[in-house]
Amino acid sequence: MSSVSVRRRSVGLSLLGLGLVFVACGQEPREETTTTPVAPSGTPAAVEVPNAPATVALTAEPAAPVAPAPSAHATEYETEELPEADLMPGTLAEQRAAMFRRMKAVLLLDDAQIAALEAVFAKGKHTGQGNPEIVKHPMTRAECLAKRREANVHDDKHPKCNAPNMVPLFDPATESEEQAKTCIDRYEFPNIACEYPVTWVTTNQAQEMCKAEGKRLCDAHEWEGGCAGALHAPDQEYAWGAPDRDGMRGRHNLKREIRWAYGTEKDHEKCATASSKSKSCESSGWKKCGSNTYPAGSFPECRSSFGVYDQHGNAAEHMALPLKPEELGSNDGFGVPEMKGSWFIFSKYEAHTDDCRWRAPSWHDNEGRNHANYHLGFRCCKDVE
Repeated sequence: MSSVSVRRRSVGLSLLGLGLVFVACGQEPREETTTTPVAPSGTPAAVEVPNAPATVALTAEPAAPVAPAPSAHATEYETEELPEADLMPGTLAEQRAAMFRRMKAVLLLDDAQIAALEAVFAKGKHTGQGNPEIVKHPMTRAECLAKRREANVHDDKHPKCNAPNMVPLFDPATESEEQAKTCIDRYEFPNIACEYPVTWVTTNQAQEMCKAEGKRLCDAHEWEGGCAGALHAPDQEYAWGAPDRDGMRGRHNLKREIRWAYGTEKDHEKCATASSKSKSCESSGWKKCGSNTYPAGSFPECRSSFGVYDQHGNAAEHMALPLKPEELGSNDGFGVPEMKGSWFIFSKYEAHTDDCRWRAPSWHDNEGRNHANYHLGFRCCKDVE
């Protein structure tokens, strides 16, 4: 277009001749137009009105942080295949083995990575996708796959992360995807669409599993950024000068932005929150409480503008809470255990606040990094160049 503009200014007859060439080719010369960026599938995109008054804002969701439009490389999609989708093993050992096969096929893990994961799982007596003898999932993997196909859900690949099913984290207000230094899993571990999340896992095990894949457990502000659609700098998200964890939490929660992955108004029905506890489940217990989760990604609307799923509902999640800068995961540190998100019965029992940036009390401090439960999972983050 720039060369055409030069000719337009210098030689009017040249422009006329060029117009005739366009007509001969079945095209017409036209002014350059501005198109509305299209957000990733399943994410409402803001509609910009050129020259509109400052008070006019036509958006599918008010004040929603919208990541920049996918760059040219984000035209390939993650695989939609899920091997052995109908298989429901009757023992924990068979359940783990089937999950490892899917992880190898979908996530392209090598034999050494699978062996490392198997070793971590072997440390946990109950670590897996719930007790096969009592678990009652409200949706099958096949139903999840069909639901996503009907909703025309496709996840863009992000070469920046150099791993399947991960998305870059950054602040769209000041950064681009190419400037991202961290990526986050789209789905709860094992990070596969329409696979059930891993539960009965401790904070220590979660960190080891992430490390086996060349990743690490997410810090709280990274998890929050993936949910809210904007990663803020640690100095903005942690009150380093506070006297203790409760003080840091109080200062953070007081000034936090309140929004959910899907928008600024809470709506549990958009997420995996309508399952039920086992009838015998009063508090916890392997033989009493089934991990009655949904397949990951089975609610396409429960997705942030970055394309991260299920940060509300399904399984609550482990992460690390740095209490000082050297404990940041990006500094090879590790803070204290933090649990965030909500879980699979939240439509029936809202146990606590679950907006993206809310931070919880110091639950289960007496267990350190060894707390596990039937409704508690995790996802991984990764440092990138």
